[in-house]
Amino acid sequence: MGKIYGEGVPVKAAFPGFESSTPRGAQGDEKGLLLYIHVPFCQSRCHYCNFHSQQFDQITFAWYHKLLLQEIALWGKRLKKPRLATIYFGGGTPSLVPLQQMDMIMKGLDKAFTLTSGMEVTLEANPDSAQDVSYFRALISMGFNRLSLGMQSLSDTDLQLMGRPHSAAMTHASYDAARQAGFGNIGLDLIWGLPGQRLKTWIDHLTAVTSMRPEHISSYNLTLEENTVMHKMCGPGGDFPLPTEREQGRMFIYGAEFLEAEGYMHYEVSNFARMGFMSRHNAGYWNGSDYLGLGPSAVSTIGRRRFHNPRYMDEYDAYVRGGFVGDDYENLTDDDLLKETVMLALRTSKGLNLKDFKERAGYDLVKRQNQLISALHRENLIRISHGYLRLTKNGMLVSNVIIRRLAFDD
Repeated sequence: MGKIYGEGVPVKAAFPGFESSTPRGAQGDEKGLLLYIHVPFCQSRCHYCNFHSQQFDQITFAWYHKLLLQEIALWGKRLKKPRLATIYFGGGTPSLVPLQQMDMIMKGLDKAFTLTSGMEVTLEANPDSAQDVSYFRALISMGFNRLSLGMQSLSDTDLQLMGRPHSAAMTHASYDAARQAGFGNIGLDLIWGLPGQRLKTWIDHLTAVTSMRPEHISSYNLTLEENTVMHKMCGPGGDFPLPTEREQGRMFIYGAEFLEAEGYMHYEVSNFARMGFMSRHNAGYWNGSDYLGLGPSAVSTIGRRRFHNPRYMDEYDAYVRGGFVGDDYENLTDDDLLKETVMLALRTSKGLNLKDFKERAGYDLVKRQNQLISALHRENLIRISHGYLRLTKNGMLVSNVIIRRLAFDD
């Protein structure tokens, strides 16, 4: 990836119809566009997953790779080489992309977009497909500086139950290889609330994870999605019942307190980071920055426009080859934007800026929702301080319900 960085063009000045768009969040596009690239390939489907992915094969990947390079070039031309603030490769399993093809993608991005000095460039990787020091060194040479490693658990029993294709030993080997190669910003992904898990086993698990000293930890509660293997295994009548709601609540609260005591700031419902290592890409989503998604099923939101890439390869092929990128979009209303502001801000430890909200909405949220907010405060689910409305840890446990009531109830 090139090392000479220019100024680029603000997105809304380059995309017709975006000039009059109201910035969705405080950051607007002043610091650049968030870029997400979806890699829809996995070695196999995990038992809990309902994301769009398919089994990796060389022929389909070559098809995808050619189309992705075309889509990158189309967007670079349409947006007039805009500034990028972050790049994030997610999936699927981006670490399945061969190095030669990954280098072509990065060079294509460098040609089509304006890359900013010190920008965060993240790759999601699975331990089974990212083992060699030379592999990680090659990624660093291309410009990657952040790794999100999908370990999910350090228990082989749990990994087998979830249908993960790696072992705990592979996780350690992958992590150690990335460190040896020079990665200084590594995040580990975990899933909790698994069958048989209790508070003590969860804290013991976090103790083992923090001993590895990652810079970032994402800790997600297992959600049973319909039409997945784990929904059948762990749902009503299944052979592997989940911990009780009370036990899961204890695991969330005491687990978060443990991580904070270990030096990890709880900056979003499911995310913890050491000082200076918060995910800038994900924080951009929560702050309402504009983002562009490339690849099958990727979503974009720029100004007031939201658009979705086709999910399946044949539809994605027609979409890219026809040059239709971004042409079929939804216009977000003022009400849509306000609701999203509340929803996203309340997921973060910073919370919702009440003064900014009043200026945008034209009304005082606390006064309008006084009865609800008073009740939530009495139950120690929210707090208001220094002009921000925030969820407590107890509130984060039921964040979806609170956010729905505050943002979507008239």
